[in-house]
Amino acid sequence: MTGLLVLGRTGQVATELARLAPDARFLGRDEADLADADACAAAVRAARPRAIINAAAYTAVDRAESEPALAEAVNAIAPAAMARAAAELGVPFLHISTDYVFDGSGDRPWREDDATGPLGVYGATKLAGERGIAAAGGHWAVLRTSWVFSAHGGNFVKTMMRLGAERPELRVVADQHGGPTPAGDIAAACLRMVSAMQGGQGKGGLYHFAGAPDTTWADFARAIMAQAGLGCRIIDIPGSDYPTPARRPGNSRLDCGAITRDFAIPRPDWRAGLANVVTELQQ
Repeated sequence: MTGLLVLGRTGQVATELARLAPDARFLGRDEADLADADACAAAVRAARPRAIINAAAYTAVDRAESEPALAEAVNAIAPAAMARAAAELGVPFLHISTDYVFDGSGDRPWREDDATGPLGVYGATKLAGERGIAAAGGHWAVLRTSWVFSAHGGNFVKTMMRLGAERPELRVVADQHGGPTPAGDIAAACLRMVSAMQGGQGKGGLYHFAGAPDTTWADFARAIMAQAGLGCRIIDIPGSDYPTPARRPGNSRLDCGAITRDFAIPRPDWRAGLANVVTELQQ
């Protein structure tokens, strides 16, 4: 997709975007340091793209608790500055956000207009980024997603496959629910959205996008072991047995009806994505 500028180069979604849109221009930290909002905005203006996807973020959920200023710079201040630059240029700006903007209560899938309530620094800074982008005006969209996995970077699938090959059993949290989402499907959805926005057919605002069917981390782990042919047994535990510096939302289910309505993008079946990722990792 020529004329597309992507912030981020090595992350899971950016890597998949490079596969699907090799003609796009990708800016890594050497060209656009997200800790420097002014530099990011200047890079956007200098590139003069026809559309922008911000696939870069501070995603170290637990480390964010001890690095709140850096997380805010990368997740909130820089995206808002880039969105303002995009508005000045009159080009669509698409930003990737997270289920962590919610408090994880209840068992109903979260809708875009539900009240937010992040449990930690990561979610709070991502929510601040969403609000900064909305305040910038212009033609923008924010794609909230969850439980991202791929054959690249650090993620749950890669961790489970590594540990599952080393151990006879693993204790995995069984009281947190969500939709695992293949990074390749997120990348494809982003490209479809910005293409529609460029053509004046796409709407904008907040959208949810997550894999189906909803599951738990423990059941996801079982599916990974089965797909990878590993005999590791998964033992269900409550989240309280696996304390982390940042609290995890118990309910990360996302209602994805709006993106289907406005862009004709259905929820992807994460089991198909898992099969592809495991095959890639085993080759």
